[in-house]
Amino acid sequence: MTLRLFVVVAVLGFVCVTPGEDARADGWKAGVASVRITPDGPAWMAGYAARDKPSEGIEQDLFAKSLVLQDAAGETLVVVTLDLISVPGPLRKFVEQQLAESRGLKPRNLVMNCSHTHCGPEIRTTGTALDGLDPERREKAIAYVQTLQQRIVAGIDAAFEDLAPARLAYQKARAAFAMNRRLPTDSGYRNSPNPDGRVDHDVPVLRVEAGDRELKAIVFGYACHNTTLGFYQMCGDYAGYAQEYLEEAHPGTVALFMMGCGGDQNPYPRRTLKLAKQHGRTLATAVDAALDTPQRAITGSLKLAFGTADLEYADAPTKAELVELAKSSNRYDQRYAERLLKELERGGLLTSYPAPVQAARIGDQILFVALPGETVVDYSLRIKNENRKSNGPDVWVAGYSNDVFAYIPSLRVLLEGGYEAGGAMRYMTTVVQPGPFAPNVEDILMQRVSELIAETSAD
Repeated sequence: MTLRLFVVVAVLGFVCVTPGEDARADGWKAGVASVRITPDGPAWMAGYAARDKPSEGIEQDLFAKSLVLQDAAGETLVVVTLDLISVPGPLRKFVEQQLAESRGLKPRNLVMNCSHTHCGPEIRTTGTALDGLDPERREKAIAYVQTLQQRIVAGIDAAFEDLAPARLAYQKARAAFAMNRRLPTDSGYRNSPNPDGRVDHDVPVLRVEAGDRELKAIVFGYACHNTTLGFYQMCGDYAGYAQEYLEEAHPGTVALFMMGCGGDQNPYPRRTLKLAKQHGRTLATAVDAALDTPQRAITGSLKLAFGTADLEYADAPTKAELVELAKSSNRYDQRYAERLLKELERGGLLTSYPAPVQAARIGDQILFVALPGETVVDYSLRIKNENRKSNGPDVWVAGYSNDVFAYIPSLRVLLEGGYEAGGAMRYMTTVVQPGPFAPNVEDILMQRVSELIAETSAD
C-alpha cells in the first residue's frame, strides 16, 4: 500500500468535520424540548436526611429536557434528562407506558437520566417512601409526582413535534473538579477528598445541528455528584449552571446533562454557591472545547438493547436483629429497622432486585451504556477499558439512569466497606433493601452489560 492510499483509507475510516462544516445528515432526525419542573411554592427537598424544613426559595429553575433521535429507518431513541435527585423506577415505568400507548415504543427506545442535584424536591413514588409523612407533606409529595409525570410526557411530545432533519456529531473533552470521595483511614473509608482515588474526567459531547447547521441541542456528561450545595434553595448545582451557561452562549440551543458513574465522586472544593457556579463554568468550558474540536460525524443507524440484571443481596438480618436495631439511639438506624420489620410483615425482605441496564449504538461512532442506581466510577472505567477499540466507537457510560434505587458498588468498593458499599441503604425509601449487595454484584451487572452490548452489535 502506497503512503497516499494509506492516508485516504485512514481518512475514510474516521469521518471528521470542523465546527460549521457541512456534516452529512445521513438520514437523521432530531427534536428537542425543555419544560420547567421547579415546584410551585415551598417543597421538602431531597438529598440530605438532616433537612428539617421545606425549601425557602428558588436560586435556579429545574428542568426536564427531552431529545428525540430517529435514524433513516425510523428507529427512535428518546433521551430524557432531569434536574432531580433520582429517577425512581415507578416514574420510568409511567413514562415508558405512556410512550408505548401513544407511539408504540418499547423500553429500549427510552433512556431517563437524572443530574442527582441535592437541591431539588423530594420524589416519593411508592408507599414505603410515603410512610410516616404528615398528611400535608404526603399530599404535596403525591401532587408533585403527578405534575412531574405530566410535564415529562408533555416535553417528550413537544420534542416529537420538533422532529426534523438533523446532523449529529461527537467529540469529548475533560474537566478535573471531580475527585474520589472515599478516603482510606485507620477506622475505615471516610467521605472525604481522596486525590489518589479513581476518577473519570471525560466529558462526552453529542452535537445536534438543525438542517440549516444551527446548533439545536448539546448532550454532555460528567461523573460527579451534584453536591456542591446543601442550602434550602432550589438549584441544579454545577450541572444546572453548566446547562445554563451553554444555553446562554448558544442561543436557541437546549443543553442536556447526563450524569455519569459518579457514585463515589464529589465536586471539590464545595459548599458555596460561588463554587457551584465555578464548577458549572468549568464544565461548560470543557463542553465548548469539545464543540470547537474537529468532530466525528455520526453516520449509520440506531441499535438499541434493554434488559435487567438481577442483583442479589447478601444474607438479610434476622427479625431478632432488626428488633434490636429498632432500639438504637441512632434515629436513622431505628427508622431503617422499622421499615424492614414492616417489609417482613408484608411478605418478606428482598433477596434480589431487577436493575435496568441499557446499551445503544448511536451510529457507528458512539457506544452508549446506561447503568442503574448510583454506580461507582469503577464501572465506567471498566466498561470503557473492555470495549474501547482502535477506530471503533467511543464509549459513553452514564450512571443514574432509569431506576436510581441504591448505590451500586463494584466488588472493590463492596469489600472496602463504607457508605457506598452498603451504609447508605438505611436512607433509601423508594425501595426498602436489606443490603448490602452480595459479592457477585459486579459480575452480574457486567455480564448483563456485555450481553446487551453484543445485542447492539448484531446485524
